[in-house]
Amino acid sequence: MKTLENQTLLYDEDCPLCSLYTTGFVKSGMLDENGRKSYCQLSEEEQSFVDLKRAPNEIALVDNKSQTVIYGIDSLIKVVGFSFPLIEKIATVKPIHFILKKMYSFVSYNRKVIIPGNVKEENKLQCTPDFNYKYRFLYIGFALTVTTFILFGYSNLIPSLPKSNITREIILAFGQIVFQSLLLLKLNKQTILNYAGNLMTISLMGSLILIPILILSQFFQLPQMIILGWFGVTVLIMFLEHFRRVKILKLPFYLSFTWILYRILALILILNM
Repeated sequence: MKTLENQTLLYDEDCPLCSLYTTGFVKSGMLDENGRKSYCQLSEEEQSFVDLKRAPNEIALVDNKSQTVIYGIDSLIKVVGFSFPLIEKIATVKPIHFILKKMYSFVSYNRKVIIPGNVKEENKLQCTPDFNYKYRFLYIGFALTVTTFILFGYSNLIPSLPKSNITREIILAFGQIVFQSLLLLKLNKQTILNYAGNLMTISLMGSLILIPILILSQFFQLPQMIILGWFGVTVLIMFLEHFRRVKILKLPFYLSFTWILYRILALILILNM
């Protein structure tokens, strides 16, 4: 594998996802040993030619010799494309490049709600992306849609529940956002939408955990004990993750308990329909 030398990716050290894939580039040999650097550790000289407003939104690839910088999906295409030229040729075709650019922005602007990390407040430079309402609402809508369809399928595996339908599952999933957000009305819109994004990531995560049972149910008649037990373990995992994220976001701890309360109320409502 060819190594792209004298190039440095500026990554967000508070983003576990960013840390993971930039480390992968170095360990795989796509970048040399100095191929990654925390944005927060930029020197004054580097700050003079790196766009400090753009870099938190689009990962920057710095050419250490010419002191030039490329950003976002183009920086990733260059890193991967140096080792795999065919991928670079495909990725730079205009329609494909357009799609990749939108997908990159979708993830980048939502990375703090997809996989949040503890922020090191002592750092003078913070690699926090701009708040983008469009991409935040798109992410919430995406997670809401996936969650709705998976829960629709899983609910129908439980005979003791009234037969499910898409409308019911959409109302229940969206209702969770509204119910929890009402408890945060004193806070600003961005804080509420950050929490809503995290809330939907947890729902999406829980839904993905349910997929193996949905797949197995297509081939085997699974005992109700397994179906209900798997669901119970999933809810526990989601609760623990919700509690962790609320702590990171520095929001009231009781949100984790109102999250459970909503689900109990929703279950009672479903059983009495």
